[in-house]
Amino acid sequence: MTRVSPPSEAAGGRLRVRAGRFPWLLVVPALGGLAFLVLPFAGLLARAPWATLGTRLLMPEVRGALWLSLTTATAATAVAVLLGVPLAWLLARADFPGRRLARALVTVPLVIPPVVGGVALLLALGRRGLVGRHLDAWFGLTLPFSPAAVVLAQVFVAMPFLVISVEGALRGADRRYEEAAATLGASRAVVFRRVTLPMVGPGVLAGAVLAWARALGEFGATITFAGNFPGRTQTMPLAIYLAMQESPESAIVLSLVLLGVSLVILVALRDRWTGAL
Repeated sequence: MTRVSPPSEAAGGRLRVRAGRFPWLLVVPALGGLAFLVLPFAGLLARAPWATLGTRLLMPEVRGALWLSLTTATAATAVAVLLGVPLAWLLARADFPGRRLARALVTVPLVIPPVVGGVALLLALGRRGLVGRHLDAWFGLTLPFSPAAVVLAQVFVAMPFLVISVEGALRGADRRYEEAAATLGASRAVVFRRVTLPMVGPGVLAGAVLAWARALGEFGATITFAGNFPGRTQTMPLAIYLAMQESPESAIVLSLVLLGVSLVILVALRDRWTGAL
């Protein structure tokens, strides 16, 4: 059997140099991808009406659309956390018939056009929908074209982000801590609240941040299910769409506001949510 001698120090040095060589072949496509992502924002900044920016920001319709977007996105994130965390736990830990189908259904809102989701919500929760007709007949509750419809549309498109994030965190968590707590007499509820949730907390935060950002920018499902009524259902993306047809400069200002709010939130929580992905 031939003996393989270890590489010499000089050869090892050459190997380290080659291994540490900068991947220049990736630089050009990487810079091209970065430029493609940054260039549209540069266009916004270059065409922004800085002289009248303050006046346009103080317009009632701008403040109203921004406030509605922030409140509905926050409410949608809260609902997504309340419903999505238990759903993620079932998908990650429970073994039940149809689990693969359930996981596929959770990811459907990620791949279908948002306007299709709006149509589906309208047919399910509208006054003549599968569930909406009973809500209207029994409780007099009409959901479409209301602020509640905005929240529901945002939950529909944003909750999958949270479910996927939390499910991944649950699959990567060390279950020995949960088993140890169970052997000490802790109930399932106590184990989930005192052991599981703290372990997957970064994943929950990551999913909540992504869900909030997605809800803040929702357009297609909102305009289909909730309409575009100023002061009632007109969120920032809808206001931008309307302003682009009437006053492009106002649309630019609204886009900058939405971009700034999103960047502030994402940058402020970056170390927490990126570490959980």
